[in-house]
Amino acid sequence: MDELREIILKYALQNAILHNGKANYKAVMGKIMAENPALRSRAKELIGEVKKIVEGINSLSLEQQRRKLEEIAPELLEKKKKEERKELEDLPEVRGEVRMRLAPSPSGPMHLGQSRMAILNDEYVKRYGGKLFLRIEDTNPHNILPEAYNMIPEDLEWLGVKVHEIVIQSDRFEIYYDYARKLLDMGKAYITTVPAEKWRRLKNEGKPTEDRELPPEEQLERWDKMLAGEYDEGEAVYVVKTDLHHPNPAIRDWAAFRIIKDVEHPRLGNKYIVYPLMNFSVAVDDHELRLTHVLRGKDHLNNTYRQMYLYDYFGWKKPVYIHYGWVTMRDTILKTSVIKEGIKKGIYSGWDDPRLGTLRALARRGIRPEAIRKYWIQVGLKEVDIEFSWDTLYAYNRDIVESIAKRYFFVWDPIEVGIRGVEKIHGRAPLHPNLDMGFREYNLSSPIRIFITSGDWEKIEEGEMFRLKDLCNVVKRDGYLEYVGNDLSVVKSGAKIIHWVPHKSLGCKVYMPDGTIKSGYVEEHVKNSVGKIVQFERFGFTKIYLENGEIVGYFAHR
Repeated sequence: MDELREIILKYALQNAILHNGKANYKAVMGKIMAENPALRSRAKELIGEVKKIVEGINSLSLEQQRRKLEEIAPELLEKKKKEERKELEDLPEVRGEVRMRLAPSPSGPMHLGQSRMAILNDEYVKRYGGKLFLRIEDTNPHNILPEAYNMIPEDLEWLGVKVHEIVIQSDRFEIYYDYARKLLDMGKAYITTVPAEKWRRLKNEGKPTEDRELPPEEQLERWDKMLAGEYDEGEAVYVVKTDLHHPNPAIRDWAAFRIIKDVEHPRLGNKYIVYPLMNFSVAVDDHELRLTHVLRGKDHLNNTYRQMYLYDYFGWKKPVYIHYGWVTMRDTILKTSVIKEGIKKGIYSGWDDPRLGTLRALARRGIRPEAIRKYWIQVGLKEVDIEFSWDTLYAYNRDIVESIAKRYFFVWDPIEVGIRGVEKIHGRAPLHPNLDMGFREYNLSSPIRIFITSGDWEKIEEGEMFRLKDLCNVVKRDGYLEYVGNDLSVVKSGAKIIHWVPHKSLGCKVYMPDGTIKSGYVEEHVKNSVGKIVQFERFGFTKIYLENGEIVGYFAHR
């Protein structure tokens, strides 16, 4: 049976390592039967033993599983392929200095979806030695969070994005007005006072409004009236002329300026009441900043076609436009209006609430900017739509933090139990399984009491021997634990390994990304890792904070 147990053990370890530390007993049974056909007749007899060994293996950390397999069957360890760092494809038509831009709206801090735009632009500008502009597009006063003017540059700095110049659109109204007047004088735009619904209906039918062909003099007079506040909101709109017979109705005449009187701008107050819309201000700024390349999602394709009319009318040199596919992020809260309302109602603790997809929330959980950068470089500028993979991001982050995260014990849903049959126990556990980071020392004296997770306690049968990790071996008897020495060989015999903390431990709450909270105790040594990401063994990577004098954690991933 010892030889058979060895076969089960090595395949259970291999399966666990291939599945992030959790073996599946059915998969292990299948592997054993496939490799040893003679054992098929003993399947019913083996299944109990396989389940028992798999349960023991799953109680070990991934590092322990690897070390154990290395000892008994190193040939089964899957050799990690040397990962080739994927490089972004070259930008087309690079001639001299590359000038690119980031263009967020200050409706809130940056979120994970926006980090793609930021990182890809940053990568290209660094590659070609060009200039990267941060253009804050704040021409919609209804949707501005004043703090975001500072939060966005902070988020970019955390991401490692180098911004060479910041441009704020609300500083540039006179520039937009100047181009608007020129376009009216050229006969390439008009002011319509036709109700919006009628204007849209005529446009969809390919028909002009009665004021579309008024002479430039009358158009300029209407423009001056707009600026002077002689029209109310919605009574007059500035429209850029395109082709009313364009096969795509979305490209036909498009609105470029509107009147807003019902809200003050956080930076401008009531200085202006005629606000440029995105397609006009973006086209003007892209030209004025002499951009060479523009990266944008393919959902902006119609906007590109609209903006090209301004380039053609004014004879501007066009940048190279590159449209990438949409990324779907399921079960991720990104919408700033939803978050803002949630914060206001007390649903979220702030912009860094761990349930959110903001960069601040990810940083709070211990997700590293290098992992986010690597993810978007791997995705690149694919034109196809994709679904964001949290598992992949976590894998990249794990590769970064695994070597720096100290190990500690955290017991959640705890129960308190005593250890009998010994006066003193000394334990010693490494702060890292593979690197020399020192040790945690435990000195327990009678009456010895500890905390273990209630789920572990319930799985232990009466009279069963198991090991308290890095401390001693015990047997469960009558609601207590009986000390039975410190022989490490019991683990090779299939004894379970249970994590624990001393009775004198620190209360700890861990906030999970799904909004749940894991409450329990953590060993006192964790106070040395406040502000850092650690690994709670058998639980996962967690960033540690001291809040109101108490230790709290924010869960990153397993």
